[in-house]
Amino acid sequence: MSLSTTIKSIQDIMRKDVGVDGDAQRIGQLVWILFLKIWDDREQELELLDDGYNSPLVGLRWTNAEGKLQQAPDLRWRTWAADPEGATGDKLLLFVNDVLFPALKGMDPGPRSDDPAVEALRGRRALVRSVFEDAYQYMKSGTLLRQVLNKIQESVDFNDSKARHTFGDIYEQVLKDLQGAGNAGEYYTPRAVTQFAVDMVNPKLGELILDPACGTGGFLACAIEHVRKREVKTPEHEARLQAAVRGVEKKPLPHLLAVTNMIVHGIDVPSGLRHANTLARPLREVTQKDRVDVILTNPPFGGMEEDGVEDNFPPDFRTRETADLFLVLIVELLKDGGRAAVVLPDGTLFGEGVKTRVKERLLGACDLHTIVRMPKGVFAPYTSIQTNVLFFTKGRPTKEIWFYEHPYPPGVKSYSKTKPMRVEEFDAEKAWWTERKETPQAWRVPIEDVRARGYNLDFKNPNAPEHTHEDPDVLLARYRQASAAAAALREQLRQALAAALEGRE
Repeated sequence: MSLSTTIKSIQDIMRKDVGVDGDAQRIGQLVWILFLKIWDDREQELELLDDGYNSPLVGLRWTNAEGKLQQAPDLRWRTWAADPEGATGDKLLLFVNDVLFPALKGMDPGPRSDDPAVEALRGRRALVRSVFEDAYQYMKSGTLLRQVLNKIQESVDFNDSKARHTFGDIYEQVLKDLQGAGNAGEYYTPRAVTQFAVDMVNPKLGELILDPACGTGGFLACAIEHVRKREVKTPEHEARLQAAVRGVEKKPLPHLLAVTNMIVHGIDVPSGLRHANTLARPLREVTQKDRVDVILTNPPFGGMEEDGVEDNFPPDFRTRETADLFLVLIVELLKDGGRAAVVLPDGTLFGEGVKTRVKERLLGACDLHTIVRMPKGVFAPYTSIQTNVLFFTKGRPTKEIWFYEHPYPPGVKSYSKTKPMRVEEFDAEKAWWTERKETPQAWRVPIEDVRARGYNLDFKNPNAPEHTHEDPDVLLARYRQASAAAAALREQLRQALAAALEGRE
């Protein structure tokens, strides 16, 4: 049975449980169970590599409802979930509801220490606690829960390289289901767009890489593989890479998915991922130590931030439109010389008011050297909003902007869930990137033209083949001529038919 078929069968089991109501709860239930299984698989690998490895799920203490510390039993997957003949029914449900979840949510990481091993254990415990602080156990049937655990135990083995490779497909299926569950305003970036953005920004070993709205970690996972493939040659290199990855996500389920995604991609302790709202911190508090070399992100757009978030920004940039606030923040978070690729909707390009001031700030502080304009349907079927990928470097003002209009591949009129965008489609952009010249898809706009249009960046392609139309009066005359000819032909046919009928009488 394939992993994707397994996931579907697990969701079918959950549909029988009266406690799980709807796709969003089924996905939430599935994800925390998957996390614990994958965490345990990864720990078994680490135990073979490091005799001194200590699991955060062994010997932990947790704070109960009365505020007292309690010692928890061994909470690793292998001790309570792996045995198909293990606890089930009310016994399993009691353990999960009254021990496992309270212990993980209330876990005491322990005091800080100068001992690196103790401090590493503390970091792992803090990470697991952050993952579970907003997770929920919805299932009411311990028997059905045991069936779910057994399905995952027999089908998911993170230490199997083939399963690890196909887990990405499982992830995409979960994300599609998550989107279908009604997460309006959040569109998970297609793999092709993510890969193209990372390839063009080209993060390097030793650079700090940030996604301030990381969702499930797609950009970060792609950046990790990009650097690892090109530059990681030693364990020291790998340690530098793992320490350089940072992400922030405010919603609990995508955050849990992001942490799992990082583990799948070889980040042993994804402590660089935080469960928080990046926009909740006042912009004036950003210091040099917060700044990074590379930002790759698809911030939420079309949504509105909660009351008061806009007060964290200077008066000229105050708005509740999430994408605008993120663009201001990204400019501030980049180091001089730092590079960014940001997915934004068309509305950001042509919008006025606060959007104009945001774009003026961007073009003054950064070199917005490239805007790749995407065709419709890139995020199909979740939204028809057209998007763009903005590439810029901080530290010098924009002098000119190159636009590239990404075409549909031959024979394709739109994208869909079954026929998404493919990464090979960007080969033309990659070939054009280093030696730029105007083509039917590419054109250059000097900054003077941008200012003259009030920072409206919605420039149409002047090199696209023109669809010319004749003068309407000429077309009307031609239509009348054709109509008269058709009428004359009909009359000839009528007369011929009448004559033939008269000849038969």
